[in-house]
Amino acid sequence: MEKGLLLAKKEETANTTPLLIFSTFIIVSASFTFGAAIGYTADTMSSIMSDLDLSLAQFSLFGSLSTFGGMIGAIFSAKAAAAFGHKMTLWVADLFCITGWLAIALAKNIIWLDMGRFLVGIGVGLISYVVPVYIAEITPKHVRGAFTFSNQLLQNCGVAVVYYFGNFLSWRTLAIIGSIPCWIQVIGLFFIPESPRWLAKKGRDKECEEVLQKLRGRRYDIVPEACEIKISVEVSKQNSNINIRSLFKKRYAHQLTIGIGLMLLQQLCGTAGISSYGSTLFKLAGFPARIGMMVLSLIVVPKSLMGLILVDRWGRRPLLMTSAFGLCLSCITLAVAFGVKDVPGIGKITPISVSLEYCRLR
Repeated sequence: MEKGLLLAKKEETANTTPLLIFSTFIIVSASFTFGAAIGYTADTMSSIMSDLDLSLAQFSLFGSLSTFGGMIGAIFSAKAAAAFGHKMTLWVADLFCITGWLAIALAKNIIWLDMGRFLVGIGVGLISYVVPVYIAEITPKHVRGAFTFSNQLLQNCGVAVVYYFGNFLSWRTLAIIGSIPCWIQVIGLFFIPESPRWLAKKGRDKECEEVLQKLRGRRYDIVPEACEIKISVEVSKQNSNINIRSLFKKRYAHQLTIGIGLMLLQQLCGTAGISSYGSTLFKLAGFPARIGMMVLSLIVVPKSLMGLILVDRWGRRPLLMTSAFGLCLSCITLAVAFGVKDVPGIGKITPISVSLEYCRLR
């Protein structure tokens, strides 16, 4: 009898409710906009420069403004989410993104173009924090990795869409497409609950339990998880007065090095630049840009699905090590391929090598 009860309990914890799936879908809609912003400049460079008579320096500034705006949005993202909640912060992020995409789509000069890119960057900066945190706070532990990875999946879907349709649609239409998920999220946020953890932080314990019950199902015993959330919140409140300098104590050196190191190396490995100027790189290598971008658009989503499947089976560390090795090998091969481009006889391998390694990078 006890064995049967244990099995029933195990089966119960493996279930995911429709509300949990719907909430995750609405939240990661913003991640699509994130991906669209990353890949937007890859296939629109020549058309934007031609239509608005921009120099290379002006377009480079346009491309980099999303990163600058993202830094500003990221600085305020945690404070905004803690003060106003995840839903309200995402509404603000959607407002920035929609306004920014519309400014780009309707731009008649460089000022409106840059302003739009900057606003989209601020929205993306807010999204980059709130989306994964919200997903992690509403999902049960046994599926948390897969659900959180859906953030990356939708980012790559955004990249794939702009890569593919950038071959056929104008840059203004592409900007409108980038704003569509934000409109979906603006409406969808009315129908999903606030994070149970945030409600507990605000002392709204009854609402926290009600939301948790809806997310886990009516038959699920939420008492242990609700108690765990409350204890965690109390501990975080007790540690809230700790100075940031305490992080730099010797006992935290290992964890701090790993955490900050992974974030820095992820940004400094060069994939952002490669993603933003894909079409140009294909042209420089002598490979048909349209074919290259279409192939890339077909690769990025299956690659993300593979990560979604493997993250809870293999764990984060093996996947990080595998991807780091592949990234290193691809960057070296790209450098060698461009280096021998003008060498007689050997230079013929450049287009093929660049196309293959570019696909591996993405």
